Amino acid sequence: MSFKQIKGKFHDDKQKVNIKRIRNALVLQKIFNDLSKKKSLNIIKYNKIIQKRLNININDYINFFSIEIEVIPVKNKYGDFIFIPNKKELSYYHIYFNDSKEEIKRNYIKEDDNVTKIKIIIDYPAKSFYFLFAYCNCIESINFTKFYGKNITNMSGLFCQCTSLRKINFSNFNTENVTDMSYMFRYCSSLEELDLSNFNTKNLRDMSYMFNYCVSLKKIKISNIITDNVVNMNSTFSRCKSLEELDISNFNTKNIENMNHMFYHCKILNKLDLSHFNIDKVKDMNKMFSKCKSLKKLTFPDFSIKNEINMNQMFYGCKLLSELKLPDYIDNNFSLKSGIFSQCPIELEGIIKSQYKNISELVFN
Repeated sequence: MSFKQIKGKFHDDKQKVNIKRIRNALVLQKIFNDLSKKKSLNIIKYNKIIQKRLNININDYINFFSIEIEVIPVKNKYGDFIFIPNKKELSYYHIYFNDSKEEIKRNYIKEDDNVTKIKIIIDYPAKSFYFLFAYCNCIESINFTKFYGKNITNMSGLFCQCTSLRKINFSNFNTENVTDMSYMFRYCSSLEELDLSNFNTKNLRDMSYMFNYCVSLKKIKISNIITDNVVNMNSTFSRCKSLEELDISNFNTKNIENMNHMFYHCKILNKLDLSHFNIDKVKDMNKMFSKCKSLKKLTFPDFSIKNEINMNQMFYGCKLLSELKLPDYIDNNFSLKSGIFSQCPIELEGIIKSQYKNISELVFN
């Protein structure tokens, strides 16, 4: 929409007050687009004359367009340290080595560069961080020093396969409009702890494969995560084989449809309290707790087992599971579900058989 079209919509004095601001916004957008291509955005950032003519100040620039990320590479390794799928946007990412302000044209580190610190500045209102650091196995630490961009909606695969990544500082990290965090930390095999306590996930819908194959991850601070709108938790914690405990007491699961492989092969976890879970909309629980070899106690919500829920091998290989409360009502199709309790303790099999007289052997095989 052009400025003339916008101007035609305003008539009274109160609305006219906003016309100048709207015009400035349009002018700003054009200038930012042009200067982004030329990598000259700092002309606005540091030029008070231009700021005055556009009726903006430094805070306007910062609040809408400034994201700064500090990256520390692993010593004696080289490779990509930023992955931008859309090469047309490459000019929006300003990259400096060792805070020297010398922009590097090639987006990889050579072994003889001896780089100790990299600063990445994003001067454009990006809407997606899709796979931004994916496959960057040369990064040891990532610190979001500034994060004023409020337009980010997609963080899918953001750190996927950062196999050397050991530390992420999220103290300045904006997630308020993010809807997709699927694959976000997948294959971060060196991460041992994650603190996500300051994440705002009120708009989040997809958490599938979020921590999948985080094989060294022992602790996750995730109790403040809002899951009210999440519909997919397929393999969220799958293969977190070092995870010692998990507090998800704050999870609201009323809209979740997929819990397939959700805790698959979390082999150190010995208890889970899911008594607050609402699984009314869940359609897939295939291998949800499969190979949780240390799981002794599982508190599950009261629910009715129906034929349309995929529960095949749901507790397969839970060799120590001795406390499990199943619902009072199980329909006749429950016996058609195969291997739910396969390789579970013989004691658990006895309890289930005594509770449900007509249960088929199929669920134990």
